[in-house]
Amino acid sequence: MRSLFWRILATFWLGIALVAGLSLLLGRALNQDAWILSLHPGLGDLDSKWVKHYEQQGPAAAQDFLERRKRQYRIDTQVLGESGQQLVKGTFPSRAAAFEARHGDDRRLPWRRLTAEYTSPESGESYLFIYRIPHPELAAWHRGSLFWPLSAIAIALVVLTLFSLMLTLTITRPLDRLRGAVHDLGQTAYQQNSLARLATRRDELGLLAKDFNRMGERLQGLIGSQRQLLRDVSHELRSPLARLRIALALAERADAAERDKLWPRLSQECDRLEALISEILALARLDAEPGAAQPVDLDALLGNLQEDARLTAPQQQLQIDLDPRARLEGWPDMLERALDNLLRNALRFSPADQPVLISVQSQGQSVTLSVRDHGPGVANEHLQQLGKPFFRAPGQSGPGHGLGLAIARRAAQRHGGELLLNNHPEGGFIATLRLPAKQQTS
Repeated sequence: MRSLFWRILATFWLGIALVAGLSLLLGRALNQDAWILSLHPGLGDLDSKWVKHYEQQGPAAAQDFLERRKRQYRIDTQVLGESGQQLVKGTFPSRAAAFEARHGDDRRLPWRRLTAEYTSPESGESYLFIYRIPHPELAAWHRGSLFWPLSAIAIALVVLTLFSLMLTLTITRPLDRLRGAVHDLGQTAYQQNSLARLATRRDELGLLAKDFNRMGERLQGLIGSQRQLLRDVSHELRSPLARLRIALALAERADAAERDKLWPRLSQECDRLEALISEILALARLDAEPGAAQPVDLDALLGNLQEDARLTAPQQQLQIDLDPRARLEGWPDMLERALDNLLRNALRFSPADQPVLISVQSQGQSVTLSVRDHGPGVANEHLQQLGKPFFRAPGQSGPGHGLGLAIARRAAQRHGGELLLNNHPEGGFIATLRLPAKQQTS
């Protein structure tokens, strides 16, 4: 069952059904002839006492004994000898005997017929006792006996206790595991596979474990990335701050003419520091909740990129290939910033006589947005490190802090996609955002 609700409901219904079924079986067992003959107070010792009266005191005393038993327990008795003859008159009326003969063993008879054979230990004679107990008398004996209600209560308690224990363990054990996972998550000791077994359940607790695993994985990723970002930021900020401190120290000891020469350098370092802080903030904002996703206007987005490229690199050629079938849903500002970073890198390294190509293609359940340049590319041993914050491939002398690709990768991940970085087989470098396509509605 995939729903905990149905599991709980089925457990209660099954427990009730088992209690009812076992109660019925108990009732049938209590209604068996052997059970009645051994436990009914009017039948338990009747045969032995009757034989004692009959053999020691004669038929009259035996008949009187049967009549007294009938008055006390309302049980009719007949006794047959070994040859089948009736030894005493008994207490069963002839009219009732005729009625029973007409109906045979019909269950509609107003009494229950029981037979028992008894052998006298003294004479060795065998006697056949035929008892007829009215159904109301038998029902009253069942009601008056403590064994029946106590047995029914015991069955109900045992069955319901077992099912309640199973149901309780079904719920409390997963909750204990979840509580332990929450504690580990608070202590930053959470293991992603700690709820793997619980996540295989196909009910609400299994879904909760899967969601908790995703949440724990994301929180661990955020905590790890924030720690790494803090380490990288502290490292990267040391350089511009050190240069500013040196420039200020030189300015304090310089004369007016030399001080005027240092001001542009100070201004440049401040601009670099401001740009670095802006990129760090842009990277940190990608971890915040961006709000509801919305359809992305790819024509407008590519138009903005083309306009910015014309202003920043007017000498560079830019080609755009847009598949009209491509549909995306996400956060346009985040996506535009990611593509802008990829485009700036391509414009920086691509020769002026070679165009930069932006391609948007629909590929089944995904949409690819790629930016290709005709630059020198990147050494294969450094491809895996591209996209990490503050990493720059060796040999890059241009401005930058190594955050552009990190911002693009984080934006792709927020859209449920990925950033692919490779050298193009025909030369140059290609960066591709592979994002899930917007589902078409009929």
